[in-house]
Amino acid sequence: MSFETKIESGILHIKISGRFDFSLHKEFREASNQFMQDIKKIEVDLSTTNYLDSSALGMLLILRDKVAGSKDAVVIKGATADVKKILQIANFDKLFTLA
Repeated sequence: MSFETKIESGILHIKISGRFDFSLHKEFREASNQFMQDIKKIEVDLSTTNYLDSSALGMLLILRDKVAGSKDAVVIKGATADVKKILQIANFDKLFTLA
């Protein structure tokens, strides 16, 4: 699993590879707390994520709350069919923009 972040033009880009689960909680929290002051939008790239669990869903909800809770403030992109199915079952397509 790997976790990468970068900021470009007020957008926080997060790329998660492998398993997105509770083992990333500390790293995810630290990254989101460190960068949130100047962030207007967040893009989460799940194109190389092959698994996510309920703690990952919770971490995504925390991100959404940190950027004012707007559906368009957090974009989840590149999710594989299996990961996208989990997001849709959890109704995340109504809370986030899935691209």
